[in-house]
Amino acid sequence: MTRPHLRGEDAESLAALWPDLRLDAGVARRILSRLVFEDADGLEGVRGLSRATARAVLERGRTTRLLVADRRRSGVDPFVKYLFRAEDGRTFETVRIPLERPRWSVCVSSQAGCALGCAFCETGRLGLERNLEAWEIVEQVLTVRRESPERPVTGVVFQGQGEPLQNYDQVMEAAALLRHPCGGRIRGDRITISTVGLPAAIARYTDEGHPYRLILSLTSARDETRVRVVPSARAHSVAELAAVMRRHQARRGGPVHLGWVLMSGINTDPAEAAELARLFAGVPVRLSVIDVNDPEGRYRRAEREERDRFLSALAAHGLPFVRRYSGGPDIDAACGMLAARARGGVGLEGFEPSTRRL
Repeated sequence: MTRPHLRGEDAESLAALWPDLRLDAGVARRILSRLVFEDADGLEGVRGLSRATARAVLERGRTTRLLVADRRRSGVDPFVKYLFRAEDGRTFETVRIPLERPRWSVCVSSQAGCALGCAFCETGRLGLERNLEAWEIVEQVLTVRRESPERPVTGVVFQGQGEPLQNYDQVMEAAALLRHPCGGRIRGDRITISTVGLPAAIARYTDEGHPYRLILSLTSARDETRVRVVPSARAHSVAELAAVMRRHQARRGGPVHLGWVLMSGINTDPAEAAELARLFAGVPVRLSVIDVNDPEGRYRRAEREERDRFLSALAAHGLPFVRRYSGGPDIDAACGMLAARARGGVGLEGFEPSTRRL
């Protein structure tokens, strides 16, 4: 049996791993703090932990690290793109995102590759290789924090490679570790989980009452358009997704958060805004709009007039929106592009999850 990775265990599961070691809850929390909050590999001096028990914990568990296979710093903004290589050779990406105030957010991957095949996303073209383990997600954040101590890491977005809700258990475990006061110490409302739309998983997420922000990457309010760019939309209609997100909002409060990758001639029609208003009538909505980034030209960014017409339609229907800045254009910062280049492919578009406003 593979030894468990100690940065993928919370205090409760760690205490239960080896009953013969008799780790009480307090010691388990201090081990978690040493390994995650302090980002250390050793357990020397952990209060209440004998040298023999510390040695046994490290022998039975792992504290291995991810390899940084590539690291690219933008010359135009403070974005940094990481390409990680796991122990089995799989690669996946992470982006350090600068926020308006002097702090960082980290965009993490939840899978190596992705099975959903969204037409505008290079990760979908890579295909799914495997789910990431909780520790591999946590380690992405720790690496950014370790290498960028000049600003605190105060946010995490599960918006990199992969569909987080297809790796539900590991994503929730990673988010809990990143939120834990002995772990990443990141506030729950500063952790965002993005999904392309899996109704059953969204319903489960709602019922479990997680404190994280959920954003639906909708991209079109019309089924015929959405199916063109999001193949998985064939299984779930926009109306079905709207219903499950309305249910989430009723339980959680706050607005329904929607993501919108703006593509010229695809989803910029003012009729999209009208349909959004109909689907979410009576429910507060917040739309995050970001321009597509396709070097091959398959999908084009909307020109100013086309974009402003769509944004004006949103405003006319009382739909609040924020435009997101797609950073790091010189370092393949869009999801999947760096991994594709590393595998000999070409970079198509990804949904760059910046939280900076223009």
